[in-house]
Amino acid sequence: MKDQRARHTAERFREVYGAAPAGVWAAPGRVNLIGEHTDYNDGFVMPLALPHTTLAAASPRTDGVLRVHSGDDGSAGGQIAELRLDALRPASDGGWAAYPAGVVWAMREAGLPVGGADLHYDSTVPVGAGLSSSAALEVATALALDDLYGLGLSRQRLAQLAQRAENAFVGVPCGIMDQTAAACCTEGHALFLDTRDLAQRQVPFDLAGEGLRLLVVDTRVKHELGDGAYAQRRALCEFGARALGVHALRDVQYAQLPAALDGLATGPADGGPAGGPDVRAAVRHVVTENRRVEEVIARLDAGDPRAIGPLLTDGHASLRDDFRVSCAELDLAVAAAGAAGALGARMTGGGFGGSAVVLVEEAAADAVAGRITQAFAAAGHAAPRIFPAVPGAGARRLV
Repeated sequence: MKDQRARHTAERFREVYGAAPAGVWAAPGRVNLIGEHTDYNDGFVMPLALPHTTLAAASPRTDGVLRVHSGDDGSAGGQIAELRLDALRPASDGGWAAYPAGVVWAMREAGLPVGGADLHYDSTVPVGAGLSSSAALEVATALALDDLYGLGLSRQRLAQLAQRAENAFVGVPCGIMDQTAAACCTEGHALFLDTRDLAQRQVPFDLAGEGLRLLVVDTRVKHELGDGAYAQRRALCEFGARALGVHALRDVQYAQLPAALDGLATGPADGGPAGGPDVRAAVRHVVTENRRVEEVIARLDAGDPRAIGPLLTDGHASLRDDFRVSCAELDLAVAAAGAAGALGARMTGGGFGGSAVVLVEEAAADAVAGRITQAFAAAGHAAPRIFPAVPGAGARRLV
């Protein structure tokens, strides 16, 4: 199936550009098991790659032109977007094409000898589901350019360049987790990442071998509030760190949390999001979420994956009540899963829509999925998309 998809992508490239591509590369979407809104606070995260991937068929150009094309629904009408490399500017509002253009810009800004390219994309990563379709697009582009121009960059360096593209060119202040997951995850493992020093540890995550399953519940909704609220919450965390006299909230140890909260005034920081968390609640979420990541690691190392369930649920409560990035659909998915006997559940991703993850006994997976679907129907929501998350491979060349 993977080879068939790669061949289809290569054939589509030929149809669009009139010649065969030099190669086809893939990068996956990701789901984050635990560690939400911690990566831009120098904290801990634990994502795993999904089998869903973005494929990039590519060939180099020598005329300083970048051409990008996607046949996916929601793309720019199937049209080729053509850009001159010397005209690439941050915040150029280029729609989806800004993501691959940003990668080229970031590489050239870093002094790398990257020229033009023809690129065609095919993706199975759901857009707007909180599964990091943008990072998959960026990393597939970065890996293709790395090979086309013989750069020899490490996977972590590719992730950093992809993050630079999204931060500085597209204008989304994301942390490093999504791009690192797309670039560095390995099949059958979750990735424990320290986002401060980028130390990595591949943690075996064979749920099937333990009679368990991790479900992804794509709510199929994305609320407009999420567009600006992510940046506002990052600014609030930075305000909290300054108020506490630390470089980042990662530096506030769990045992220090009560004293740290006592030293903070209540209420949002200047410019904080209306209806959002106050600074104390934001600090509490980040510090306790880092602690939850460490506890999940300890329970997996102890061979007790079922014991991580309550930590997932606790993490959702923190994201809902302290950080205030959940929404009615995500809360319903988590509540319905718990009522149906799931071991634990939480929203995943930036929030305000997107997806939840649910840890279940394999024998109960269908029943739990059915209960969630029924709950959505009773509430008048569109049916969610529910599928198992099986840890997949990170970015790689296919052809």
